[in-house]
Amino acid sequence: MPTPQLFETEDGSHSLFSDLYKVSYHSKYGAVQETAHVFIDAGLNFQRQRLDSIAVLEVGFGSGLNALMTLQAAQKWNLKILYHTIESNPISPPVANQLNYTDILDVSYLQDTFIQMHSLAENKTHQLSDQFQFCKWIGKLEEFKTTELFDVIYFDAFAPDSQPELWTEAVFQSLYDCLKPQGVLVTYCAKGVVKRTLKSVGFEIDAIPGPLGKREMTRAKKN
Repeated sequence: MPTPQLFETEDGSHSLFSDLYKVSYHSKYGAVQETAHVFIDAGLNFQRQRLDSIAVLEVGFGSGLNALMTLQAAQKWNLKILYHTIESNPISPPVANQLNYTDILDVSYLQDTFIQMHSLAENKTHQLSDQFQFCKWIGKLEEFKTTELFDVIYFDAFAPDSQPELWTEAVFQSLYDCLKPQGVLVTYCAKGVVKRTLKSVGFEIDAIPGPLGKREMTRAKKN
């Protein structure tokens, strides 16, 4: 598997370019600002208004930035987080160690924990802090099975043009089924065909302002 290439985005935080999918892991306008806007604010913080214990499912562990910023938020907001994540092509711990996220976020004390996320045994729940439980599953989303129910899904797959097999009615139906009532799925993507597919399996759609460089993003609710 080719090693993804590191580059710096416009907010100073690193991202990676996948030679396999010919696309970057994050927005060129800023990896940290994109994660903060799409996943932390529109997903985790949205659910924090009514919950103090939140189960998160992430589709696309990637660089680990979403998980790191969720751990940071758990500490800041005194939230209990159960974090499950799926990744089909994990990066190596040495690649992860080159990423500058803990410096950019001013959480250098979490660097060892960040590397742990990339190196821990898969499909086991690990207590990474008093507030944060972490479980990583390596494999294809289409083959993922769980009995857990979630409050938030971070849908962070590569774009539909790069990974069309992950943006299907069957996939979204399976994700709808593993959300709790009032659960939400958040994604940077706001394509009409994606919103129509989400609606077809029962989601209610909120088209909300997107991160820097994108007019809209999508929050899909299970009511």
